[in-house]
Amino acid sequence: MAAASRGLLARLRHLSLAGPRLPPCRLFSAEPLVSHPDEDGAGEGGGRIIEARSGIMGPDSRRTGVIGVKCGMSAMWDKWGAKVPITVLWVDDNVVCQVKTAEKEGFFALQLGAGQKKEKHLTKPEVGHFRSQGVPLKRKLKEFPVTEDALLPVGTTITARHFVPGQFVDVIGITKGKGFAGGMKRHGFSGMPASHGASLSHRSIGSTGQRDAPGRVFKNRKMPGRMGGVQRTVKNVWVYQIDPARNLLYLKGQVPGPQGSFLFIKDSIYKKPDRTLLPFPTYFPQEGEPEDLEPLVADLGDIDPFMAAD
Repeated sequence: MAAASRGLLARLRHLSLAGPRLPPCRLFSAEPLVSHPDEDGAGEGGGRIIEARSGIMGPDSRRTGVIGVKCGMSAMWDKWGAKVPITVLWVDDNVVCQVKTAEKEGFFALQLGAGQKKEKHLTKPEVGHFRSQGVPLKRKLKEFPVTEDALLPVGTTITARHFVPGQFVDVIGITKGKGFAGGMKRHGFSGMPASHGASLSHRSIGSTGQRDAPGRVFKNRKMPGRMGGVQRTVKNVWVYQIDPARNLLYLKGQVPGPQGSFLFIKDSIYKKPDRTLLPFPTYFPQEGEPEDLEPLVADLGDIDPFMAAD
């Protein structure tokens, strides 16, 4: 015991003489990350004050995404009379729940929360996280990497007007689970002969290997197995219409996931929108702005409706 005590004292003495320690890692901390001017070191570059105000989006700026709920699919007709397949997404009360900065975590990101959930349905660490940040209890959390100029203070509300009609977005979601499926359904195999020469093997995948050499089945062979239930990203989805009054996004085409699932929508990477038209870092409602706004529809001009999303 005496040797252990001497070792502990020597270790503590060494740490005290080594100078100031680095701040601990706070990747999983629930403390607020926005410092106030009256805090120690906030005036000396030790903290960061984030204000909710509009700015100018630069060529390398990266905005946050939003969390949406898939309501289902419908159809609309444009001014040419062409039928447009539509997926309706609901931006359900998106709020910034945490701000991550390079000084604390080593990167810039915003944690968004969507929906509502009762305290009895959350774990104690989750409740403590929301309480410490001073935000309502949320059902879904998602972290979006952003640039430094796109940071938003905790408590900022993100609405459907974060996007503009006519731009392209990337949608991330979990596909519908199909369960265990055969080779014909899972990979589109043609199957075996339907009449002569096949006995109880009409939907079989056929041979999967060779003879004695190599004497095994190669990896990544397309075979029956579990289908669906994986994360997929649909890129370059066209925003056809926005309903600010009901906080709805109308996207052209299909997106992954069943009805009622959560989806993550962000600006497209390949088909970048015109940054002069995007609200940056997000849309801030003006004073006296009416709540029952008319839906905003993309202005196609003379563009062929069938080529709008190509």
